[in-house]
Amino acid sequence: MHADRERKWPFTGRNAEMALFEEALRDPGARAFAIHGPTGIGRTRMAEECRAVMERAGMRTSRIVGRPDLSTVPFGAARHLLRRSSAFDGPLPAYAFAARLIAELEGHTLHIVVDDVHLLDAPSAMLLRQLMDAGAVFLVLTVRSGAEIGDAVAALLRTDAVYRVDLGEFPHDAAESLLRGALGGAVERRTMQELMDISHGNVLFLRELVLGAIDESRLTSDGEVWELNLDPKATPALVELVRARAEEGGPEGRGVLDMLALCGPVPLADAEAEGDPAAIAALERARLVKTHLDGRRTVVELSHPLFGEVLRLDVSPEHRSETLLRQARRTERFGMRRTTDPLKVAQWRLEASGTADTGLLVRAASLAHASHEYSQVIALLSGIAPADRNTRGRVLLGSALMEVGEFDEAETVLREAQERAESEDEALAALQVRTYSLFMDGQVALALGVTREATAAMGSSRARELLALNEATMLAVAGEPARANRLFDTLTDDVTQAAESGAWLRGRPMKAAALAVQGRTDAALRVVDEAYRVHLSLSDREGTPHQASELISAVLAYSDAGRFTEAADAGDRGVRELMDTDIWFLQLWLLFHMGRGEWIAGHPVTARRLYGEAAAQARRVNHGKAMRLALSGLAASAAVCGDLDAATAAVRESTTYPYVGYLSGEERLGEAWVHAVAGDHDEALRVLNEAASSARDTGHLTSEGMLLTDIARLGDARAVAGRLDDIARRSDGLLAPARAGFAAALARPNGAALSECADVFEGLGADLLTAEAHIAAADAWQKAGRDREGTGATVRGRAALTRCEGARTPLVSLAAGAPTARLTPRERQIAALAVEGLSSKDIADRLMFSVRTIHNGLQAVYKKVGVTNRKQLAEHLDRYLALAEGGRVRARGEFTALTPRRPVSRRFRPLPRPSR
Repeated sequence: MHADRERKWPFTGRNAEMALFEEALRDPGARAFAIHGPTGIGRTRMAEECRAVMERAGMRTSRIVGRPDLSTVPFGAARHLLRRSSAFDGPLPAYAFAARLIAELEGHTLHIVVDDVHLLDAPSAMLLRQLMDAGAVFLVLTVRSGAEIGDAVAALLRTDAVYRVDLGEFPHDAAESLLRGALGGAVERRTMQELMDISHGNVLFLRELVLGAIDESRLTSDGEVWELNLDPKATPALVELVRARAEEGGPEGRGVLDMLALCGPVPLADAEAEGDPAAIAALERARLVKTHLDGRRTVVELSHPLFGEVLRLDVSPEHRSETLLRQARRTERFGMRRTTDPLKVAQWRLEASGTADTGLLVRAASLAHASHEYSQVIALLSGIAPADRNTRGRVLLGSALMEVGEFDEAETVLREAQERAESEDEALAALQVRTYSLFMDGQVALALGVTREATAAMGSSRARELLALNEATMLAVAGEPARANRLFDTLTDDVTQAAESGAWLRGRPMKAAALAVQGRTDAALRVVDEAYRVHLSLSDREGTPHQASELISAVLAYSDAGRFTEAADAGDRGVRELMDTDIWFLQLWLLFHMGRGEWIAGHPVTARRLYGEAAAQARRVNHGKAMRLALSGLAASAAVCGDLDAATAAVRESTTYPYVGYLSGEERLGEAWVHAVAGDHDEALRVLNEAASSARDTGHLTSEGMLLTDIARLGDARAVAGRLDDIARRSDGLLAPARAGFAAALARPNGAALSECADVFEGLGADLLTAEAHIAAADAWQKAGRDREGTGATVRGRAALTRCEGARTPLVSLAAGAPTARLTPRERQIAALAVEGLSSKDIADRLMFSVRTIHNGLQAVYKKVGVTNRKQLAEHLDRYLALAEGGRVRARGEFTALTPRRPVSRRFRPLPRPSR
């Protein structure tokens, strides 16, 4: 057995439930806390945590476990408890045992955890009720939802002295936190979603799936993220659990369960054809199936995905085929009226007999392709002999193979489709997918060559437009954004005038990307917004790409404009939209751009996780075009986090992948920051200068701005200030001007100018640049002999650093200590009361000092905190104290509670002297 099975998983995700338990413990009228929930939801685990809480508080505890084999044995469950007491000396009624135990407890309370109380024998339950009513025990009870409960146990549960909590399945965030704690690292998003789809947040199911996948090397870590490389399987423990649950539904319902396991959700009428309504009702009572409305039709499905996986193991091949074919015939008999019916029937017939009508398979594959279910497309079209496929079938298959990263197979199928096309339209359809596949495989020159060769051979205006769009789309992300934009300018921006809406939509995110990297982020976002609306209106049309492609360019443009909150929101929306699809290349490029946005914003831990997820996905499908950039970003983030070993390894691996042209220069970002963090600033500056030159030569203005800013941060601001100013004049948004101002202020250190830059960066959410600007300002102020301003800038810089996830850069190192001038106890009192809004006179009255003393004290506080007035003091006092008092922000009450409380009297103030 895997070693991880022996380690208890962290207890997490139940904060609200534990808060209710602690409230019950404090309530003098409470006698029990009941934890209800289905099998595997974590009832026992929470009860264990409750017991630990009680033991940490010094309470005496014990445990009783209800068992089926002891449920009819008098005092079978509680026997071990009674044997420790002299109360157990023969057959007595429960109340007699209770009386003796109460006497022996001598007024103390015994806290007992009763696991699976629904399995408790009646005398044990009666004994516990007697003890509970006498206040001698406090019970923590676990109850399985839907279990049959006898009268004695019901008497324990149905009283006002019992607090009740119903445990639900873990939401995605709680499950992700649990796995991160259990595995000791981040879990790749798609892997997390797949585990959630199967487990539905049931903790037992999730744990068994994860441990089983680790045991079989299906779930592995590359050192950055955990990722599934094969679908997880049910472990033997899960199989036995589900089989036992299935038996609860009775033999009459087994046919319905098998049908649902094989066919998925079906209309209620079809389920009743396999089992009578009474059998289905019994299955629903046993929580094995559930019904719901789908439009005007009632649908039946298994209550948990794992049930289907396990039930299918027990279905014989003959029964499988018969069941699938019966359901296919039923659906065909009703005319396959639902949109997805042809897809379902094709799948059932293919699984049952290995074949189906060619027309039906192509029709089903088109539906699956429109839904971006590319693995289904491949499975369906693989049921057609290669010689029997038409051009449409070949293009669908080639496109699906490309989408899942099978580029070699895609090229074989698509080349054949192009060569055997019977019309220009068919040839164009094959050519567009083929060249895109070649491009995604990194064969940019070949893809462009095939496009240009076809342009010379095809004479229609439609063909020329589509091929020009094809070329512009590739150039945009192949290192020639300016040339791409010139080509895009010759093409229509109106989808109604385009030769083909699908091709037009494929080109829009590339046009937006080409605009964004040239600093034209406003124009890029206009393109994205318009195209996203068109996407949604055409989403069910065959050949329409997924709308999340627009969100990748949105993340890019928002990040380069310094609109980081909007970038994160667009990225999160894209992740949600792509979660249930097979579109790996959109997922990995979205994750890459989200990581890049977090890097620019100064959040290296988050950036590292996102870059790591992108690299893991790219590595899985051998997508070298993304690997170099993702690994470079990963290396830079790891270096700034202080993990030079991981950063160096990522740089070393990145150099094994080819230069791709997109975001030119950024492929060397990791290399530069490894040198910088290692202390070799000269080498870091050399790498950054070469990278910035590459970005400038290829027209990647925003990449050049990022790299030049790093040069300024590493000490050579004078060399780049002028060029950054030029970039700022040519760029949209506030980030580029802020970078230019920062470089100019660093070139000729000026505390006021650097503080202004910090304020701009803070408004944008560029946290690391905010911290660095404040820290550089503090250094400039202190060198100019302006200690008060220097202290204030240090306080602000250190406060900003708390949002930077532990980032370490050369500028950050300037703030290596907390402020040395601490407030005296009296100054802390004065400062706290001033922040509360009291006037100097009121403070003087409360502390019994003169107003002059308070004024002098406030001036001393202002100087030490680095502010000049009460408003600034209110904004920065907590930050100062967090640094000066050892990193903890004290509650305001901690200062004012020590001050003598005397009512502020306004009655005996001297009258003003009359004027002469």
